[in-house]
Amino acid sequence: MSLRLLQHVGVDGTRSVIAATSAGAAFVPGVDSVRALAERAIADGTDLAGAVAAYGTGASVDIAAELAAGRLMSPIDHVDPAHVVMTGTGLTHLGSAEGRDKMHRAAADAEKQTDSMRMFLEGVERGKPGPGERGQQPEWFYKGDGSGLVAPGAALEMPDFAEDGGEEPELAGIYLIGADGTPFRLGLCLANEFSDHVTERHNYLWLAHSKLRQASLGPELLVGPPPEHVEGMSRIHRDGAVLWEKPFLSGEANMSHSIANLEAHHFKYDLFRRPGDIHVHFFGTATLSFAEGVTTREGDVFEIEAAPFTLPLRNTLTRAAPRSVSVKAL
Repeated sequence: MSLRLLQHVGVDGTRSVIAATSAGAAFVPGVDSVRALAERAIADGTDLAGAVAAYGTGASVDIAAELAAGRLMSPIDHVDPAHVVMTGTGLTHLGSAEGRDKMHRAAADAEKQTDSMRMFLEGVERGKPGPGERGQQPEWFYKGDGSGLVAPGAALEMPDFAEDGGEEPELAGIYLIGADGTPFRLGLCLANEFSDHVTERHNYLWLAHSKLRQASLGPELLVGPPPEHVEGMSRIHRDGAVLWEKPFLSGEANMSHSIANLEAHHFKYDLFRRPGDIHVHFFGTATLSFAEGVTTREGDVFEIEAAPFTLPLRNTLTRAAPRSVSVKAL
């Protein structure tokens, strides 16, 4: 039975961890965060399932009801959000180049292959290396720190200067860096890697700007080996009705890169192996409403669901009020 871990906050602010399987869900007594549970597993030389067994389980809980009540947090966090690093990779899924190529071709000579298509094809050719080999490095971007991680059910807020707020349904790998600098994968989460596609379309060199946005993780951390095939649905609700929906695929069977290759090219940098840090690494998508001409607006609700996760991820789109920022010389 696959193990899923969730983080819960009670009405009095008390935090708890929930362990869920197909047999049901129950609180894990004596531990208040997934990060603490992972630290226990590392210290004991076991895995997360072993750490849950060491603590045991207590009262059962209805996780769907707790999600509806707003009592499920992001399944990973840190007491200091600056120690959560959000990053990601693009052009990693079979079919993912089409939408990006349309966006970027307007800025390139129509007779030439765009940089996005060239990078995608290089990934198809060398993105799944054999054991001991180094594969093609993927497109990579920095997204922010833990201050931009939005709880399931909470609003995704685009800045007042944003040109767009668009969904990106995908999987994210969750990692804790051990005391010796070893990255430990805790599991995978369903994710909305929220981006500004209008800004990116203007000039692909603005990709870095377009990615500096919030993101949200589904409430469940799926523990164990990553599933080869993940099939889900991405929807946008407007005024109580479905505005747009489309299935999406993920998992290595649907990717041009292996997860191991994406991990190798992220954690090859020393600064991403700082002990105690949490990493949320988005693995990319091939499904965007923006690529099909959808223009989102405030009040739209993004919904992403996919087995083997049992709970959906929903977030409402909002826009931040204008903020005046000035630099003072000392």
